[in-house]
Amino acid sequence: MQVKRFFAADMRQAMKLVRDELGADASIIGNRRVAGGVELTAALDYQIPAAPARQPNAALEAELRQTQARIASAQAELVTRTQADASKDRQLLAEESVAPQGDLDTALHMSTPAPMTSGDQGALEAMRSELHGLRELLEVQLGSMAWGQMQTRRPQQANLWRRLQRMGLPAELSRVLLERVANVAEPRQAWGMLLAHLAHAIQIPQQEPLEEGGVIALVGPAGMGKTTTLAKLAARYVLKYGAQHVALVSLDSYRIGAQEQLKTLGRILNVPVTLVDPGQSLTQALAPLARKRVVLIDSAGLPASDPALRMQLETLASRGVKAKNYLVLAATSQSQVLKAAYHSYKRCGLSGCILTKLDEATSLGEVLGLAIGQRLPVAYLTDGPRIPDDLQVPRSHQLVSRAVGLQSAEDPSEDTMAEMFAGLYQHPARRAG
Repeated sequence: MQVKRFFAADMRQAMKLVRDELGADASIIGNRRVAGGVELTAALDYQIPAAPARQPNAALEAELRQTQARIASAQAELVTRTQADASKDRQLLAEESVAPQGDLDTALHMSTPAPMTSGDQGALEAMRSELHGLRELLEVQLGSMAWGQMQTRRPQQANLWRRLQRMGLPAELSRVLLERVANVAEPRQAWGMLLAHLAHAIQIPQQEPLEEGGVIALVGPAGMGKTTTLAKLAARYVLKYGAQHVALVSLDSYRIGAQEQLKTLGRILNVPVTLVDPGQSLTQALAPLARKRVVLIDSAGLPASDPALRMQLETLASRGVKAKNYLVLAATSQSQVLKAAYHSYKRCGLSGCILTKLDEATSLGEVLGLAIGQRLPVAYLTDGPRIPDDLQVPRSHQLVSRAVGLQSAEDPSEDTMAEMFAGLYQHPARRAG
């Protein structure tokens, strides 16, 4: 029997090392947390068979059942301890309630639970750590098994999964789309229907924001392209309706040159520019602009932890301002950056989003996935530096076509697909297949 230890930063990386060196038939016989990551002990009882890797893996399924049993046992032990402690506390409280007045001090002393010793705390933390490791290991195994079964039993669905991952779409959105075409047998028809469902999921405002008018504020982190997008919106409006009905407002007194940039734009377009410093009332600053059909506000891109961001968003959300706030998202940003931006700026009440830097993007799946998942209408697209030529009103089918054109040329690896399915298994309602 071949036994070996593997060290990695997390459970998924450790499982990948096991699969790469010992193969899919290796059994996990131990795992524990160590400094800097996790340690897995894996064993291989026999030579790796020459059968196809997608055949059902009895050894892996047996190991999965053992892991499930260990998790259940650990959870039962934690519940038993909790119930025993609660029962003991209730008994002490009952004794205290019937104690004579003279023995009240004694009863209070007896009812005070003994502080948990460092040994007890260490044992509890060790149990929690082991339970977390087992759960993570179970998720990895479940993901690998689910993906293997998908390829064996439903190869067409597996192929569609790969194509959606090449587009960069989130796993949960991919699962929902694939459920819509699960009963379509012909591959090309299934793919066409899937893209149609994706286009239908992208919300577009019924009326262009500039045509609707009012106070329009662009919000988002630094580097997303807010000021350039505002310049394109202002130029688009001036070319169509003239300069007398539009005004610009800047809240960005933090970035060097931001207000000078907006004042230069105002001189070029011949439109008024109002600079609002921190602490100054935005409602009062907007009062002289009440007769303008469109007021465009350029906000400051501040870190999520900055107290000034909270004040700025509360101001934009106030009833006195009546602003329609649009989150500016760069299509070049990573999925985690996009999610963080949404959660930081959603408190001001978002009317939709504007997708920028499409000309620099290598994938549109991440930004489209966020817009669809958070139900943010896509108001505008920007795909170049020219003002205002590179500002477009979106069409959902064109966006999908562009996302397909930018998809990766290579299929995702088997490990990537298994990890994606493992992520779906973290929540029972999200299971794939």
